[in-house]
Amino acid sequence: MAAFLVTGANRGIGAALAARAGDLGHDVLCATRAGQGGDVIFDVTDPEQVQAVMAAIDQPIDIVINNAGIVGPDSATTDMDWNAMAYTFAVNVAGALAVSMACLDHLRRSSRPRILTISRQMSYMGYAKSDRIAYRASKAAVNKIMQGLATDLRPDGVSVVLVDPGWVQTDMGGAEADLTPREVASGIVALAETLTLDQSGKFFMWTGEERAF
Repeated sequence: MAAFLVTGANRGIGAALAARAGDLGHDVLCATRAGQGGDVIFDVTDPEQVQAVMAAIDQPIDIVINNAGIVGPDSATTDMDWNAMAYTFAVNVAGALAVSMACLDHLRRSSRPRILTISRQMSYMGYAKSDRIAYRASKAAVNKIMQGLATDLRPDGVSVVLVDPGWVQTDMGGAEADLTPREVASGIVALAETLTLDQSGKFFMWTGEERAF
């Protein structure tokens, strides 16, 4: 069994990931913001706080799932809400890196350390859609950050991948989405369980199939 840390574990995909991992017998630390009932409390936009909180935790961590994220402003590229855009990047991009770095000492003590970051198909560079552009750009940015992190952590044996959960029935995805959090979580946890260093730096569907960046 493995020890998981799941961010944004208070609702949606994060809550389903924590539940699925727990049901399979894994140890799970649920990371949330204050007032959301987690085992680990921090704000991912405050890297110093994240580092201090994780440094005080003396529990093994084999798998980090960076799930915390926000959809951000529905502003056009030509009329951007700059503060909202900056906050979207602080959560979705810098936050995922801050958590990964704060967990690195724990991961290095694991025999098979893994970092999975939830991205989206909306990050895909193969089409030019501009709706929710701040969100799209943040997910493209976190893809590149995690691809680089995979390169940097390969000598330490840490596997780092991105995961596209598809269109999910959450507050973000809406009730008409194709997939339930429960089925998506089942696939992502299965991917986390089987992930190898040879797969590091890649982008996967929640089903485990590799997809294009």
